[in-house]
Amino acid sequence: RLPSPLLIDKFLQDAIEIDVDALYDGNELYIGGIMEHVEEAGVHSGDAACTLPPSTLSDDQIRRLREGTLSIARGCSVRGLINVQYAFMANTLYVIEANPRASRTVPFASKATGVALAKAAARIMAGETIAQQRKRGLLLPQGDGGDIHPGQQVAIKASVLPFKRFRTPVGRTVDILLGPEMRSTGEVMGFDRDFPHAFAKSQLAAYKGGLPTSGNVFVSVSDADKRQLPLLAVRLVELGFTIWATEGTASVLRRYGIDSVIVDKLSSQGDTAKDMPNSEKAHERIGKNVVELIENGKIDMVLNTPNSRGSRTDGYAIRAAAVAADLPQFTTITEFAPVLMAIEAVKNNDYQVMSIQEHAQQLFAIEQAESQESRA
Repeated sequence: RLPSPLLIDKFLQDAIEIDVDALYDGNELYIGGIMEHVEEAGVHSGDAACTLPPSTLSDDQIRRLREGTLSIARGCSVRGLINVQYAFMANTLYVIEANPRASRTVPFASKATGVALAKAAARIMAGETIAQQRKRGLLLPQGDGGDIHPGQQVAIKASVLPFKRFRTPVGRTVDILLGPEMRSTGEVMGFDRDFPHAFAKSQLAAYKGGLPTSGNVFVSVSDADKRQLPLLAVRLVELGFTIWATEGTASVLRRYGIDSVIVDKLSSQGDTAKDMPNSEKAHERIGKNVVELIENGKIDMVLNTPNSRGSRTDGYAIRAAAVAADLPQFTTITEFAPVLMAIEAVKNNDYQVMSIQEHAQQLFAIEQAESQESRA
């Protein structure tokens, strides 16, 4: 018998996490925003990058999110704001948690949709209905934030992680590896006509100098992520980057005909060259370990996903060095595909510039026109 209760959580593998902010007045539900996480489920919602509107959800999935949020809001007797966190795994919808209050995503959803959700929630709490606020022009005249589609501008929320500033009690740099505990202290927003351009803007705000458009990318991924790596690596090469990789990752790339420069990890420096087959010895090898290369300015971007305990120790040293060098680095394979899309957008250099006020006016004008057409 255990001396105290034991909590066991079920982990949802390869799931898509979604945040929904909504208003409820006891009769009508108004979706403030549906935000799809860029990273896989399991990363704290405060640290995860997310996109509004969602980029991969189907109309049926959005309908199910709307129905689920309405049921929860009604069951909780909410008057005002509610935040619900969901996950889709194999098209099964899971409710992670529901909070009958404003969440940290409300300012982002408000800016992305042009609706002051906190103001609307306060008026609902004071007795005003959603229908009355539509007539006043405080909410969209027709539909809501759940009806915005990717063709109407895209907003990306990215977290600012202050790991260079903070250290552990023993003086070590805080590891940037993301997980269920929130680590970020701020957020930025990228806004443009499509996902790649908006994501590129968010990274420009989050990282000093933004994403690189050429140079050397260090890649070391876990065994679980190696299936997804070849397609991403091919795209990296097409964009003009040189891949520098640890032995295990380089061997996977080699099987697909993708060249890379082999670098040593801290735990295996100098031990692998003598064990390499002759065909592999022909590939370029750098004598220094990856931390030294980062410190010497030879690496421009890092993709490092953790694996075993030994590689996790190496990974910490790699990530700490990248933090000190202000390098863009990514610890989940799912976020790296959007990164490559964003780099291509940066290379094209065709951003759109629009103020939040202009976007709100445009969005309300579109909804007003659609409302008039439906009445006609």
